Amino acid sequence: MSMQLIGSDTFTIIIGLGKTGLSCARYLADQGKAFAVADTRENPANLAAFKQQYPKVEVRCGALDSDWLKRANRLLVSPGVSRNNAAIVAAEQAGVEILGDIDLFCQAVNAPIVAITGSNAKSTVTTLVGEMAADASVDVGVGGNLGTPVLDLLVGGEKALYVLELSSFQLETTESLQAAVATVLNVTPDHMDRYPDLAAYHRAKQRVYRHCKYAVFNADDLLTRPLLSDAIPQVSFRLATPDLRQFGLLQQEGELCLAKGLTALMPVKQMKMRGSHNQANALAALALGEAVGLPIESMLETLRHFGGLEHRCQWVRELDGVSYYNDSKGTNVGATLAAISGLGADLNGKIVLIAGGDGKGADFAALSEPMQSWGRAALLIGRDAEAIATVLAGQTLCQHEITLESAVQAAQKLAHPGDLVLLSPACASFDMFNGFEHRGQCFVAAVQALTPGGEV
Repeated sequence: MSMQLIGSDTFTIIIGLGKTGLSCARYLADQGKAFAVADTRENPANLAAFKQQYPKVEVRCGALDSDWLKRANRLLVSPGVSRNNAAIVAAEQAGVEILGDIDLFCQAVNAPIVAITGSNAKSTVTTLVGEMAADASVDVGVGGNLGTPVLDLLVGGEKALYVLELSSFQLETTESLQAAVATVLNVTPDHMDRYPDLAAYHRAKQRVYRHCKYAVFNADDLLTRPLLSDAIPQVSFRLATPDLRQFGLLQQEGELCLAKGLTALMPVKQMKMRGSHNQANALAALALGEAVGLPIESMLETLRHFGGLEHRCQWVRELDGVSYYNDSKGTNVGATLAAISGLGADLNGKIVLIAGGDGKGADFAALSEPMQSWGRAALLIGRDAEAIATVLAGQTLCQHEITLESAVQAAQKLAHPGDLVLLSPACASFDMFNGFEHRGQCFVAAVQALTPGGEV
């Protein structure tokens, strides 16, 4: 069967041959739909394997051809491609439908969807809500921007519940999402190389709330408040005493507790995850889980054993009284702020920060204050090391390092017993690594190679 027939009733062009584009191709092929593929790269990594699997599918690489795109009924745009691309805009103006994989997924399922976005912590909260559902014996599918592409979640039949992490890029092409509950966890500047300003990024994030049945927002972050009618039920979470029927923190008998309204739910010390930022993540997950009927006692039990994600404030080891944490997934300033503040508030010593990489046009100024409060030193690597050093100058000791390994070795020398060495780059990784996972793996390997007292 040819999948490139222009004369078929519905002809789709998939734009982007990455993880999402490949999942779209599998989905359309399984349905016997006609499609072709375009990729803005001249030689995408998956091209040879794709051509072998789909030899009859037309593939065009390089600059997008608007005249060719206009021949499609619809364009399935991958998150890595901006819908503001001139050729895509021209096709849309000619009447071609623009959508993404999330819309295809939403049109195919009837099960309730928990939709989670935010500048930071969305992977942790998505995984945590998924664990809560599984622990409550709910048949749950977890994916989206995290892990499994949404269309691959349909393999093997529909689940009882879906928990989806959604990026601002995915939300740009999403029209059909009608989440059972939706949340924006936080909004801090990110992807300023793609968005003209914070307002545009904020608008993209707010799309998660469109047509939702229930909204959860962060009362400590005004930009997360849903721009919705009061007819849509809303609940908030905050790192302070909560209002009635909202989620927050209470002091009870000298212990800080997760709480709903005036009811303490459990002491935060019982959580396996550390830091105030993870307390916020727990509160958000409780609010989301409650909205889809997960039992509170079961969710609290999940919090007692859920240790967080790899590369997200992940404990690596303790050596000479110093703890080492891998937060390689801290790819923007907001994530690093959350890690420094969350771990610093829980710490007797100071933080030795390892940061740097490709800052994606970010302003690092917000790192100055928390590093003044909790920082002992900053070891800086990568393309934007100097930009970070400029804002931290005078607040904390800054030292440039050529490699991540040398930064880890320098951190061991600078850290005192009771301190914490934190890799939280505030930057993307592609100037030096294959991705944040690779960066985190290199950090863990370098930390594990350290010897007591720094002896060779």
